[in-house]
Amino acid sequence: MADSNDMTINLVVLGKTQTGKSAAGNSLLGSSDFASRLSPSSVTTCCSLGHSGRIVGLIRRNGRESALRVRVLDTPGYPHSALSKEQVRDMVRAALAQHFGEEGLHLALLVLRADLPLCPDDSNDTVLLIQELLGPTWKDFTAVLLTHADKAEEAGYSEETYLHSASSTLLSLLSSVQHKYIFLDNHNSIIKEERNIVLRKLLNFIQKNNYQVLHKHSKE
Repeated sequence: MADSNDMTINLVVLGKTQTGKSAAGNSLLGSSDFASRLSPSSVTTCCSLGHSGRIVGLIRRNGRESALRVRVLDTPGYPHSALSKEQVRDMVRAALAQHFGEEGLHLALLVLRADLPLCPDDSNDTVLLIQELLGPTWKDFTAVLLTHADKAEEAGYSEETYLHSASSTLLSLLSSVQHKYIFLDNHNSIIKEERNIVLRKLLNFIQKNNYQVLHKHSKE
């Protein structure tokens, strides 16, 4: 039975096909719950929920150390090689209601590849889908996860120089979500220390949002 002092955060990963959503979910969970591989077609075709074990050493509640539990909803990308936008949207909406309908969603992670430029059409498609799923307050509950950051680093970019050279489309998006962004290496499994750094950043975003959760129901 879960300790009453434990904290659970609910996350959903959203974004285009082959951006590394499933791999990012695995990194956050410290597991291999989600299928992730290079493929000429979209790998993820349905929503699935992954759970982490108890993660200690990251938070304190009520004056004592508490454990963190992470729940990640993996979703099909859009554009998808086999599903329409409406199918992806309806599938994700139903999964959000099923898994987070009572407890609520803490953060949607918009997954983008750091090694590819973000162009206006790409951004519009993804942002419009998030707006449809999360509603008018989507900016408060969305953070950007920049995957394949190791490739950007290999090309000589630090986080600062990367953002200095980034497209106006990406900079505008980061500004709209109050600069909630995280760079993530896309190795098969990140080491525990790196994972904890990412989770601390996510917890900081959630704390700055006053631990609010977003409740979405499929009949909206």
